[in-house]
Amino acid sequence: MMSLMPMTPRSADPGPYDALLLYSFGGPNKPEDVVPFLRNVTAGKGIPDSRLEEVGEHYYGFGGRSPINAQNLALKAALEAELARRGIEIPVVWGNRNWEPYTTEAIDELERLGAERAVALVTSAYSSYSGCRQYREDLAVTLEKRGQLGPDGSTGVELDKIRSYFNHPGFVQANVEAVLEAFAELAEKGGSPADAQLVFVTHSIPDTMEAASRISGATYAQQHLDVADVIAGRVAEQLGHTVEWELAYCSRSGPPSQPWLEPDVNDLLTERAGEGLRDVVLSPIGFVSDHMEVAYDLDTEAMQTATELGMHAVRAGTVGTRPAFVSGLVDLLLERAAIARGEDVDEATVGTLPAFRSVCEVDCCLRRDGEPSGVPALCSRDLHR
Repeated sequence: MMSLMPMTPRSADPGPYDALLLYSFGGPNKPEDVVPFLRNVTAGKGIPDSRLEEVGEHYYGFGGRSPINAQNLALKAALEAELARRGIEIPVVWGNRNWEPYTTEAIDELERLGAERAVALVTSAYSSYSGCRQYREDLAVTLEKRGQLGPDGSTGVELDKIRSYFNHPGFVQANVEAVLEAFAELAEKGGSPADAQLVFVTHSIPDTMEAASRISGATYAQQHLDVADVIAGRVAEQLGHTVEWELAYCSRSGPPSQPWLEPDVNDLLTERAGEGLRDVVLSPIGFVSDHMEVAYDLDTEAMQTATELGMHAVRAGTVGTRPAFVSGLVDLLLERAAIARGEDVDEATVGTLPAFRSVCEVDCCLRRDGEPSGVPALCSRDLHR
């Protein structure tokens, strides 16, 4: 196990970086955006608009507006405030893979600011195809379309990335705080914290993607299990009693014939209720903010399941803009800058897994194990200078 506490980098200098790209998934802003947004998300899969309309019901139930864009703007503002508090002068630019502002618009903004070398912070804490490589592919393809990605890996604006931060102390501490608040809320609602089970929840992915996500010996699921064990242990220390926990999944979107990671959170709640469980805290450790997968899959579906089962259930918050998380992200920016300058850096982690690479291997986090994607991915050893 490496350091359990955040490590302050030796220098508050962000150089060689002259901009930070906050890079996210994106979401619709109004009902008319829903189907075009879902076309972007499912591009190349041949899904008809009639089916996208059905899938879009989740968004229509919230006025056709995803909460993710406002949450990204809030995180951008929080990062800017923390950078200013530390006296670090570096602009923060926001861009998305699937909706406005698109990747190419973000690069336009970087160029307008005169950025020569920026670092990307992806709003996904874990390593997998959908959580890391797909973002790096989108950056590479966008630069290629703009004529800014040469055969030697050269770009207009050079882009690096901050490492996956699921096991960074700031992310973990923010989740611990959120879970403790949820246990307190459970008690206020008449539940029994001492008898409650803690259920960590993350986005399910296909089994084939899980098999291809192994980094430093740990797959996507194992990354979650490692950090969940740390969070549960710290929560138990604060509560003064043992906390039983499990990992469940939500947001499955593939055909029934395709195996995805299980158990589904609703199935798990049903099974545990049958065994007599009456009190539960749901912790969405797989998500950085309360966007649609949290607002619908947990706050709507899972809570309805818990109510029907007669459970006392409370959903813990996401890390969002909690100070520990935001401060940790700035630490990660400075850590990456120090690495780029060639300095020796103590990369702070918790749990049993090491800090993951900021420059990925060529075949890192493929869509399917052993099957090259055929798409270039930035911030890897073949597209990095």
